[in-house]
Amino acid sequence: MEQAEELRIAALVEQLGLPADEAQLRRIAEYLALLQRWNKSYNLTALRDPAQMFTHHLADCLAALPPLQRALAARPAQQLTLLDVGSGGGLPGVLIAILCPQLQVSCVDTVGKKAAFIRQAGAELGLRNLRAEHARVEQLPSRYDIITSRAFATLADFVALTRNRLAPDGLWMAMKGKQPDDEISVLPGDVDVFHVEPLQVPGLDAERCLIWMRPRR
Repeated sequence: MEQAEELRIAALVEQLGLPADEAQLRRIAEYLALLQRWNKSYNLTALRDPAQMFTHHLADCLAALPPLQRALAARPAQQLTLLDVGSGGGLPGVLIAILCPQLQVSCVDTVGKKAAFIRQAGAELGLRNLRAEHARVEQLPSRYDIITSRAFATLADFVALTRNRLAPDGLWMAMKGKQPDDEISVLPGDVDVFHVEPLQVPGLDAERCLIWMRPRR
């Protein structure tokens, strides 16, 4: 079963054009198995069906990785940090840590059992570039080069809650379903939506996009 799952993940990663070695593919498969196992007791996600978890969580999050990797390639000499806000079971933060080892990834969630799961996943998968914070995002002391969220809040609330956590020259990357024109229209005037990027999620018949934002200079 594990080998079949790894082959399925390898096919998904190839379809998305993501570079990944065997160790990374194995870690993704192990993470998905951990998420399914812990979810039976800790309610990390409302989805229970493994097929749905594969498309609605794994494929959905991995579809955002190619655009993120392109953004990282523009700053190759820097040690960059990323914050995943309202990370839940580590989606997308854990997957980003696996496939972007050059990034220092922090996942923050207000639910202790979810932060505990992410810590356990990081330990079992040997992800030294992953940490989990059980806190409100406003309480964090650090600043981050990229702040991302998935189904966390409206764009205005996301920006308001994380503005003081964004490093100078930092970017927001919000994962959304259908392009949220209403949310974009009520963003503060000093927030620049500089790119709305449609995403194609293999196996998922639904609209997805990334909203890239930065403070207006």
